[in-house]
Amino acid sequence: MRQPRENLFRLLEPLLPHVEHPSRYLDHEWGACEEQDGPFHLCMVYADAYEVGQPNMGLAILYNAINAQEGMSCERAYLPWKDMSALMRQRGVPMLSLEGAAPLASFDAIGFTLAHELIWTNILEALDLAGIALDASERDEDDAIVLAGGPSAWNCEPLAPALDAVLLGDGEQLIVDVCKSIRDSRERGLSRAELLLRLSRIPGVYVPALYEVVHDDGSTRWGRAVPREGTGAPAVVTKACIPDLSATPPVAQKIVPYMDIVQDRLAIEVLRGCARGCRFCQAGMTYRPVRERPEDQIVSATIEGLAESGHNEVSLTSLSTTDHSQCARMLNSLNASLGEQGIRVSIPSQRLDSFGIEMATAVAGGKRGGLTFAPEAGTQRLRDVINKNVTEENLETAARNAFELGWRRCKLYFMMGLPTETDEDIVAIAEAAEHVLEIGREVVGRGRKSGVSVSISVAVFVPKSYTAFQWAGQLDPEEVRRRQQLLLHSCHDRAIRVSYHDSRSSLVEGAVSKMGREGFALVRRAWELGCRFDAWTSEFDFALWEQAAADCGLDLADVACESFPLDARLPWDHTSPGVSKGFLQREWRRAAQGVTTPDCTRTSCVGCGVCPTLGVANVIQEARA
Repeated sequence: MRQPRENLFRLLEPLLPHVEHPSRYLDHEWGACEEQDGPFHLCMVYADAYEVGQPNMGLAILYNAINAQEGMSCERAYLPWKDMSALMRQRGVPMLSLEGAAPLASFDAIGFTLAHELIWTNILEALDLAGIALDASERDEDDAIVLAGGPSAWNCEPLAPALDAVLLGDGEQLIVDVCKSIRDSRERGLSRAELLLRLSRIPGVYVPALYEVVHDDGSTRWGRAVPREGTGAPAVVTKACIPDLSATPPVAQKIVPYMDIVQDRLAIEVLRGCARGCRFCQAGMTYRPVRERPEDQIVSATIEGLAESGHNEVSLTSLSTTDHSQCARMLNSLNASLGEQGIRVSIPSQRLDSFGIEMATAVAGGKRGGLTFAPEAGTQRLRDVINKNVTEENLETAARNAFELGWRRCKLYFMMGLPTETDEDIVAIAEAAEHVLEIGREVVGRGRKSGVSVSISVAVFVPKSYTAFQWAGQLDPEEVRRRQQLLLHSCHDRAIRVSYHDSRSSLVEGAVSKMGREGFALVRRAWELGCRFDAWTSEFDFALWEQAAADCGLDLADVACESFPLDARLPWDHTSPGVSKGFLQREWRRAAQGVTTPDCTRTSCVGCGVCPTLGVANVIQEARA
């Protein structure tokens, strides 16, 4: 029997003086939907601390979409920090929603954001703290329907046993359709099995219980998911796609928090999708096609959103903001409207060319902090392998323009462990940084007073589903550490600072990303051993993950470093973002040959398959620069 809906803040309030940041658990923020009328109730959960989850745009979009529906309400929840969860367990307080302090288990449906693989143990923690069975097969008829969706949904198999349904692709309309189906099924008195069957008929909805894992000659050791006989579930679930972004509300995040959060600013999604075709980038493949908002809608929404929220900064967000065909005019309009108010406009993604520098200068005003570029690889050969389509000349020109225009600090992002990478590519990272530093000194001058510095940030490459590198194995952790030391010893100038990601957390991410449904045992065991907040450097415990793997008869490096045959049936082949497998195989072969593929928004169709499969097209407001 589902828990009754009631406000239990009286149970939570006595705990607040005993925890860090009690404002994480307070409701009534400015802009929140306070009148939660039913009869259908959804709770959207970001299974991380409030300050990380609150600015998430995806959750905000779905929150607004449901609350705009008559007879439906949506509340939010964030995972309590360890101090609070420990107290809640001691006092018998279940996990509660933020707005109404209602038990999660009292909602009709709960929706989790699959932001990344390292959040998955947090999702199990949230379910357990809410008193909901971790395994979907063990839930009662009237229990809340557990939904999920988001960036890491494309191989959700290691978490699939915990999920009733997974929403693939754009969620604005899909979440409404799913919630209406759940509501109608409940009103008709349908069983849980019948309800899930109805959900599977909605395009873009994957219901794991309707699929079984088979092992055959064409699959990897993790097998593949196929529809159970008699269910009528689709062999491949293709994502939902909003064809026109301008038809959706441009201001998603309307809630002003009480405490400092990781991105405390107004965020406007200026476009969705990216066609640059970087072969390592999952988002670049799974968010296609490209859909730009018109400039006038962005400008008016920014002015309106700032007035309503009181923010003094706006971020124009997307995978590639400076690719927007009206970017220059858009920034000029915003500067003209906001310049005298001291409002800062930020662009989180930066093109590595002269246009990118021009746009960075346009939003910087009189401030010149640090400027970030992402060459990704040190040599032109390897940049061609990954289809970065950035040249040495681009980097040199961008750096020179930046220093001439007043910038003094430059940050360069790279990856380590990319397919075909050699020691020469590693050493070239240091050489690229030294070259950028030398350009800065030529332009600005030498000595400490010049303020010129260059920093390098190096991430470990993790192969992801639905990319051209999904068949690749991850670099062995011992070899990662050797190459990290090679890079450190190759940087001879003290003005160059080097930082790199923990290879151990990347190993866990890589292992979970590669597994099939059997990976649920690993994730669950890691949670049982105490793994929480694994994306936090201070909380990540590799020893616990190693123990969890050993308890499951696995070796993390063996799993993460395994490569798959190009013709293998992969654990995630039963879902599709619209990109054809043939295109990805072709991109893999072109990578091996060092042959690049152009951006279809600037040339012609490259045959990725998205537009004909989804019945959509790129929406570009004007010819792109």
